[in-house]
Amino acid sequence: MQITQQFDGGNIVALAGSNTDEICLEIRSDHHSEFYQWFYFRLSGAKDSRCQIRILNAAGAAYPDGFRDYRVCYSYDRENWLRHDTDLTDGVLSFDFISGHDSVYFAYFAPYSMERHHRLVAEAQTAAHCSHRLLGRTLDGQDLDLLRFSLEPDTGKPGNRKQCWFIARQHPGETMAEWWMEGAIKRLLNAKDALTREILESCDLYLIPNMNPDGSRRGHLRTNAAGRNLNREWVNPAMESAPEVFLAKHAMAATGVDFFMDVHGDESLPYCFIAGTEGLAGWDDTDQAQLDYYRAHLASLNPDFQTQYGYPAKNPGEANMRMSTAQTAALYGCLAMTLEMPFKDTSATPDPDYGWSPERSGRLAESCLQAMIDYLHWKA
Repeated sequence: MQITQQFDGGNIVALAGSNTDEICLEIRSDHHSEFYQWFYFRLSGAKDSRCQIRILNAAGAAYPDGFRDYRVCYSYDRENWLRHDTDLTDGVLSFDFISGHDSVYFAYFAPYSMERHHRLVAEAQTAAHCSHRLLGRTLDGQDLDLLRFSLEPDTGKPGNRKQCWFIARQHPGETMAEWWMEGAIKRLLNAKDALTREILESCDLYLIPNMNPDGSRRGHLRTNAAGRNLNREWVNPAMESAPEVFLAKHAMAATGVDFFMDVHGDESLPYCFIAGTEGLAGWDDTDQAQLDYYRAHLASLNPDFQTQYGYPAKNPGEANMRMSTAQTAALYGCLAMTLEMPFKDTSATPDPDYGWSPERSGRLAESCLQAMIDYLHWKA
């Protein structure tokens, strides 16, 4: 029996003395950070054996409640990810498993590899209405990619069309965010699709599918190569510590922003929901009406999305200006929102086999695009 994790996004530490009767593991912290929760590893050589797998440091994870009522993701082919029950007792996350094949992969959520990211970007930029721009490089020397969907040439300057921005995976362990991006991009690539045509007639769309390539490859939960939480770097980002935010913010300044969504995953809450920027100073009834319209309309389009549960709204003047949405809404006076999806499942629309999944993330992305163009028409 062997436990391995030396692959893109891998994260686990196998403790000495582990055997099939009790495989004892720990999750490795992000580099230069105390955050940890994401795990991804391979179990080999245990076919047909009952393995007792124990993650001993679950209690110290960034969001220990995220492991409560949680079902681990597993796959034999790394394409089809199913769910398996776990138990959280005395701070140890455990599950018993009998592998049907020579090796099996386990992960906190269905991984989204950097190789798949590059495949997605390469495919997208071949479409006539999609262009690619390399914004720059990360601390580990990886590319930070921007995709632009538009019927107009990219002049590098804002035009009369609506400038709509989507970013995802500031927190690299929230892989559902890039599965969301894949769903959005696949829909937008179909130039004959009615929704795509409607969007392109009035909007330029800018998508950064992965804001944190370094953390993604390193198997981090929440930070980049320097141990920085990118979603707390939006006031004055530096190339030396958070080049990803510096480059994204600079690109947004060149176009202006009329609509902004930052796509995330929530470890603990079993819901899809949107967090707004109610904490901004000067938040008024018009701002609230715009946020309420988008959220309510998205709920009408997709049964997995709901408006009852989420993060408590902050009082005006209490916004965390270090976060992407607060900064963007304040700078551009636009509707800026954080979309959250669960690591677990949606309590109202559960899937016993897959839980919240890549496929459902992609379908929600399509609904978000529809809600966006409907919102822009409503606002006009």
